[in-house]
Amino acid sequence: MSEPLYLISIGLIFGTILAIFAMKYLSSARQAQARIAIENSYRELAQKEVATQAENAASLSAIRSELTEIKARLGAIEKILKEVE
Repeated sequence: MSEPLYLISIGLIFGTILAIFAMKYLSSARQAQARIAIENSYRELAQKEVATQAENAASLSAIRSELTEIKARLGAIEKILKEVE
């Protein structure tokens, strides 16, 4: 076996091993980036959900206060109607 052929074959073996490790590293790096992007989108979704829940709580509180006011008015109207009878 000639020396150039020997060096080329050893170079191909080491090059293949190096290429495999490089692809594995790049794959892991892209998976980590994708995982970070997914976590960020979940975090944004959770923040939006918290804001929506706060708005819903405020709306529910306003509805309850209006309902209490309506009940008070209805009670006053019933009292007036009973007095009229």
